Amino acid sequence: MPRYKLTIEYDGAPFCGWQIQDNGASVQGALETAVKAICGEHVRVHGAGRTDAGVHALAQVAHCDIAKHFVPGRFRDGLNAHLRPHPIGVLSAEIVPDTFEARFSAKRRHYLYRISNRRANLALDIGHVWRLPRPLDADAMHAAAQRLVGKHDFTTFRDTECQAKSPEKKPRPVRRDQGRRRRQHRDLGALVPAQPGALDGRLAGLGRRGPLERRRSCSRPGRQNRTACGPVAPPDGLYLVRVDY
Repeated sequence: MPRYKLTIEYDGAPFCGWQIQDNGASVQGALETAVKAICGEHVRVHGAGRTDAGVHALAQVAHCDIAKHFVPGRFRDGLNAHLRPHPIGVLSAEIVPDTFEARFSAKRRHYLYRISNRRANLALDIGHVWRLPRPLDADAMHAAAQRLVGKHDFTTFRDTECQAKSPEKKPRPVRRDQGRRRRQHRDLGALVPAQPGALDGRLAGLGRRGPLERRRSCSRPGRQNRTACGPVAPPDGLYLVRVDY
């Protein structure tokens, strides 16, 4: 039984998230329906990251096992045909060893958060960036982001229903692309649920504060308490960029 690795792009706006849920359409559910339309069997599609409702992906990775052998290119094209009109695109399909696991074989996950820092309403980027009309101090945000580098306890940014074994994670350096749209790039290992949006909400809050408020906030030690997190950034601007194996 061949195992296929899929690289997938999707707009998360119309979905309740990656994982199948009772409260709405999911990316995983749409993919499994497409696989069944091709091979006639129900197959579980396992994703590398369970993105939340509204979160997008430029290169999510998944795997599935199907009884029938398909040429990878034809399998990719068949999935894309049956996925329409969902905003999901299967970028590639390849046969991989049975030992490959989309989630558990992953070494790092790379995320991007997009902020549109402008007064005007969004026209073309609705649902795909976080619009903040008040001027942000990008330098202060970038400096604060560097404090995340290294191994830390991220309990403060952890979801209340998180099932991860440990809140300790080790992000790599955060970089930014600055212009009319500000982007924060983060390279992370396994995440605790809600961490990306919570971190971005915290950084944006620091960017909007005055110098004295920022110094006081940054000087406080982590309280390792979810109530100390502050507002969480909306999912609109969050993208899973790629997964390393």
